[in-house]
Amino acid sequence: MNRAFLFIPLVGFIAMGILFWIGLGQEDKTSLPSPLIGKPFPTFILNTVESGESTNHLPQEPVLVNVWATWCPTCKAEHAFLNELAKEGVKIVGINYKDDDFKARQWLSAYGNPYLFNIADPDGKLGLELGVYGAPETFLVDSKGIIRAKHIGDLNTAVWAKLQPQFEAMQ
Repeated sequence: MNRAFLFIPLVGFIAMGILFWIGLGQEDKTSLPSPLIGKPFPTFILNTVESGESTNHLPQEPVLVNVWATWCPTCKAEHAFLNELAKEGVKIVGINYKDDDFKARQWLSAYGNPYLFNIADPDGKLGLELGVYGAPETFLVDSKGIIRAKHIGDLNTAVWAKLQPQFEAMQ
């Protein structure tokens, strides 16, 4: 028997390891596809954080829907950027995810309120419908209520540079 055949499993193992390593390097870790892209925003009837009044709809214009919470340190990091976007005229609706309304109002008073309004989602049911993994997450929703994009993580200048053309195309 030829001794070269003894090295075939080793060569196969090394080849599979190289292919696996290359495959991991090509994965885009910043995007996580959502099955809701191209589908209507879930229906809901929830109270707003600001007034406690019931609401069941988003504005009929393109909006960012930002999922946030006071217990989320990354939300605090992105909040200043959301304030900048709001000053530039970007319409933002907040979903206060698994949080306390009183703490949320204190947060908005202390750090500014970039949101048109905030939907209180204390049980996370709307977040569950949206497939939220945690806060912060941001959705682009068009004027017909169709979800056009989803971003997981903080919204910042670099992320907005990627999302802004799509958001402006929805205008």
